[in-house]
This record gives sequence, C-alpha cells and structure tokens, in this order.
Amino acid sequence: MTEHTKELAAFLDASPSVYHAVENLRLMLEKEGYTRLFPEEAWTLEPGGKYYMTRGGSAVVSFRIPETKARGFMMAAAHADRPCFQVKEDPELSAAGAYVRLGVERYGGMLMASWLDRPLSVAGRVMVRTGAGVQSRLVNIDRDLLLIPSVAIHMNRKANEGLAFNPAVDLLPLMGSSRQKGAFRKLLAEAAGAAPEDILGSDLYLYARQKACVWGAGEEYISAQGLDDLQCAFSAMTAFLSAEPGGSVPLCCVFDSEEVGSCTIQGADSDLLRMVVGRICECLGQDPAAMLERSLLCSADNAHAVHPNHPEFSDPGHGPVPGGGVVLKYNSNRRYTTDGRSAALFRCACREAGVPVQVYYNRADLPGGSTLGNISASQVSVPSVDVGLAQLAMHACYETAGAGDGEALTAALRKVFSMSLRGQGEELAVSFGR
Repeated sequence: MTEHTKELAAFLDASPSVYHAVENLRLMLEKEGYTRLFPEEAWTLEPGGKYYMTRGGSAVVSFRIPETKARGFMMAAAHADRPCFQVKEDPELSAAGAYVRLGVERYGGMLMASWLDRPLSVAGRVMVRTGAGVQSRLVNIDRDLLLIPSVAIHMNRKANEGLAFNPAVDLLPLMGSSRQKGAFRKLLAEAAGAAPEDILGSDLYLYARQKACVWGAGEEYISAQGLDDLQCAFSAMTAFLSAEPGGSVPLCCVFDSEEVGSCTIQGADSDLLRMVVGRICECLGQDPAAMLERSLLCSADNAHAVHPNHPEFSDPGHGPVPGGGVVLKYNSNRRYTTDGRSAALFRCACREAGVPVQVYYNRADLPGGSTLGNISASQVSVPSVDVGLAQLAMHACYETAGAGDGEALTAALRKVFSMSLRGQGEELAVSFGR
C-alpha cells in the first residue's frame, strides 16, 4: 500500500458525511498556510497568495495567485456528497410494539440492497443555540448504532428472485428496543456537546461503519464508503497542494449536491464558481472572458468499470478497468463535456505525468448519468473535460476502485494545475511550470 493510498483510506474513514469531508479538505488547506476568505468581505489578493473559501459547510474553493500576470485558470472540480439516507427531523418511529426505528429518506440514486444487514451510524451537522446565537457543529455518533435487517428467506421465499424495496417500509433502520424510545436525541446532543433542547436544526445522514480496506491477490483494489466521489476530491486537493507554480491561477473546487442535481447554493449549478472567478479577476484587474478563453476545467467524477460478472453492460472497446489509470469520459449528447480540444489538453498533462489514459462511453442503449462538467458550464463558460477513475458497485453503500488509481489522477491533475496556454484561435501552445 502506497503512502497516497494510506492517506486516502484515512481520509475516507474520517469523512462519514459531506460536512466532515469538506472540513477535512479545509484542514488540509489550513495546514499548508491558506488564508480563508469570506464573501461578505472585501478581497485583497497578493501575488503568490494562497486562499480558500467555503459555502454552507459542504463546498470549498481554493486557489493561488501567480507571481506574474495570470494567463488563465487551471481548474479541477469534484463533489463530496454521496447517495445515502438522510435522517428526518424527529425521526424515532415505534414498530410492532417492540422496536424503535429511525425515519429516513433516500438522498440520491443508491443501490438500496447494499445497505441491509450491516452496522450503520449517523453523522452530519447540527445547529446549536448559544449565548451569541446559533453555531454549526459536526457530529458523528461513533458507534455501531443502527442496522436495516433483511426479511428471512422463510418469510419471503421469493427473496432470491429479485426484490423491489419500498423505502418507506423496507429500509427504515432499527435503533433498539421499545425501551430506547427518546434515546436518539440524547445521543445526538452528546455527540454535539449540547443540551437536547439547544439543538435547533440538523442535516444528518446514515453511513456504513466498515472501514476502508485494500484487498486482492496483489492488493490492487480499495473498497470504502463514498469512493464516488471522495477519491477524486482527495486526489484533486492533493494535486492542487503539491503542484508547481505555473502561469495560470490553479483552482480546486469541491461541490455538494451533485447526487441530487447540483441545484443548491453549494452545488455546481450555483453561482459559487462564477463568483470566485469573477472576484479573482476583479482583484487582478483582468477581463474574465479573456482569462477563461485560456483556461481548462477538469470535472473529476468516477466512471463505471467493466463488471467482472457482466461485461456485456459496458460499451465494447470503451470499458475501463480498476488499475488501468485515469479515465476520459465521453458522451455525444454532452452529458459529459469532453471534446477533442479538451481531451487533447488533458492528454498533454497525462503524458507529461507519465499516466495511462482509458476511455469511457456508456453503452448506447444504457444511458448513464451526468456530472459536474456540463452543469458548471452553465455558470462558467470554460473549456471542460470529464475525467475520473474506474469503479465497481457505484452508488453502493461500500464501493470498489483501483488502489493506485487515485495516485495516477493526482499526478495528472498536478500537471493540469501547473499548465498554461498561449496562442489564439485553434492553435494553442501548452507549457508546464513557470
């Protein structure tokens, strides 16, 4: 296991919710001396300065100002949310006169069966009343608290013939016996370090208790919760922090809400990236349109690997595999933003980094989802490429990818962040470093 993989596994285990993930990314920036900016204040950006801002506790944007006049933006974007269950307000539900369950609602398009019969718990944030007003606090009930039990084969003889889950009936987690009525709010208050009556609001999610692991005959796979898309988010931030200075403004953005359409103030369909880019250009006295003409956005989100039991679900000749390197994602209807120009620029970075490139298309009769690239393009008009890493069991409670692929993406994005473009029209000169 490489050092990068160890650090990725530790990051995944420490990020049971989108709020924890973004806080961990923020701490990585703080450790490297980045200055936090606030949108309600005036910005003064210095040559060589290192900055970041957050929004809603679940999105973060970081950037550096070059020592010389900036030629454009070199950007990478990922997301920190994942398909899971969100806990409802006042969630405790009695059942059969003997149990207490939690009321939950699906967040995003999950593989529901993967959540059954495994230890679960709750993490997220709560809003706590204080003497000064309201404070947001991260919470993690760090114990095996919940489980969604299957119905025994003896009670449903057709269980192995395929199940259609009703999320309002079949997927409510069991918390304890009827004697535990009222325990959830007490546990939550204890995790928040607050009195139960001082909790005014919450954003809480279920998460799997199983830790990340590296496995396989050659230790070639990593499995964990939230690989989609924390593997890309961690790789992008690691690349951003270690990239050599170039002639452009390197910018790393990790959004929220991708799994539910990005239409929130923390999502890619908000004004977050547009606002940051605009304020940077304003501080530098440069025209945003001119800057964006010599820019590139890498939308980093994992891609479906060829399935070992069902290779027929992949497009012939375009099915990436875990361990095969970075994936370029294409779609003729622009569900992915990759075109010839943006693919060429990204391949230049991969060649400079010595990283192999795989190509992904959805099978023509099995349309897939979209990701950040085409959504953010509606806010910031910039050439964009969709990339990712090959993954199995996407949107399961516990996902699998190549153990070394995150390191490959880091190497490629490190070169992207140090890239600068010159030229006009259809002819571009590409350089790396100062």
